[in-house]
Amino acid sequence: MDHHDHDHMRRAIALAHGRVGLTAENPAVGCVIVCEGQVVGEAATAEGGRPHAEEQALAQAGEGARGATAYVTLEPCGARSRGGLSCSERLAAAGVARVVVACADASTLAAGLGTERLRKAEVDVEIGLLEAEAKALYAGYRPRGA
Repeated sequence: MDHHDHDHMRRAIALAHGRVGLTAENPAVGCVIVCEGQVVGEAATAEGGRPHAEEQALAQAGEGARGATAYVTLEPCGARSRGGLSCSERLAAAGVARVVVACADASTLAAGLGTERLRKAEVDVEIGLLEAEAKALYAGYRPRGA
């Protein structure tokens, strides 16, 4: 990890902070995608909880996501409550090489499943960067099945 990792995660936390309380039952998540030192996509969970931050950031990044690093404030979902591709599947399919996660998610739709899916797809996963700062975002979040 270098100072750029911290800078990008702080940006993801700032994006999520702006959506706290606006994402229904879903947590406010921030995602920043960086390729070769350039931000190619960034987003926060949309109002009402959909689409997820990773989904929006990947759409912005397009082919720029291939080989990139994604900085995500909360573990990407490993399954979707309404079906469809999970964020971990989307990140892997886009060719993201590395995912840096601030904190794990206790939800039954994540809870290690998201990071496991990423690792099985040979994506490098790191957890815990600025964890204390990110956890403050989720003080009021009550994950499903936790």
